[in-house]
Amino acid sequence: MNLSHGYGQKIPEDEALWSLNEAFEMGYRHFDTATLYGATANERLLGKALKDKRRQLLLASKCGMSIDPESGQRVVNGRPEILRQQCEASLTRLNTDHIDIYYLHRLDRNVPIEESVGALGKLVDEGKIGSVGLSEVSADTLYRAYKEYSVAAVQSEYSLWTRNPEIALLNACKELEIALVAFSPLGRGFLTGAIQVDTPFAEGDMRANMPRFNVDNLPKNLALFKRFSSIAQELNVTPAQLALVWVKAQGSHIVPIPGTCSVAHMRENLSAENLVLDTPSLEKLNGMMTPDKVHGERYSLAQQGDIDTEAFTPA
Repeated sequence: MNLSHGYGQKIPEDEALWSLNEAFEMGYRHFDTATLYGATANERLLGKALKDKRRQLLLASKCGMSIDPESGQRVVNGRPEILRQQCEASLTRLNTDHIDIYYLHRLDRNVPIEESVGALGKLVDEGKIGSVGLSEVSADTLYRAYKEYSVAAVQSEYSLWTRNPEIALLNACKELEIALVAFSPLGRGFLTGAIQVDTPFAEGDMRANMPRFNVDNLPKNLALFKRFSSIAQELNVTPAQLALVWVKAQGSHIVPIPGTCSVAHMRENLSAENLVLDTPSLEKLNGMMTPDKVHGERYSLAQQGDIDTEAFTPA
């Protein structure tokens, strides 16, 4: 996503293609995109970058949320015929005959989840997708969906400072033997130390509208980060690596998918793969940045309206 969408970045195509190739060469094999990202540009980018590597990797994409070409607005539509159309278009853009995991990007509140998931199940039966995924759904929605068709993975934001899956989704995934794919495990850059009080957000950067990053809440959250950073220093790892190893320590069914435009950061993140937290450090971290300590909601009211995930009451 970061190469095409979300943070106001303008990455030239040749640089983006080089970055994706470098990611593959250093060992990344799970690539995640969506119809939404860059208004389909990200799928075209991955289709070009990974065409010759397709059989060596796991490719994931998403449907059910797109950019309307006329208004430029996000549109959530989970109707079966729309999901099929989007899948066919994604296959073409991605230069592939199948997508390994295909997620319903958002729950369409006007369409029963059973209808949307049933449509994705038919695409599995036809060999167009390998398995069904869901994104930003509640445990209740997951249970309903699973009764209709087997779900392989659920994407949800999960990091040290975003614990929403711990309300119910984490246990639901464990019970049903479903992978929890943790997006933004680095807290949208916050847990790397890259965000400071005076950090400017580019035009189009979604963080500019997120309450946790506003002028009232960010200084208070940075005070929490200071302690986190000191633990990383004690353990001789970077804050980003510590954030990733914490997510992995929460369960063997959890798969973090950090995003970055920086090849150096890709290497930094990948080197966290074999790190293991000792019990005292894990216990310290578990007690940090808990929902009662973090200031501000993770989404604005408008952004929150698109998701079905359980939410905490912020401090």
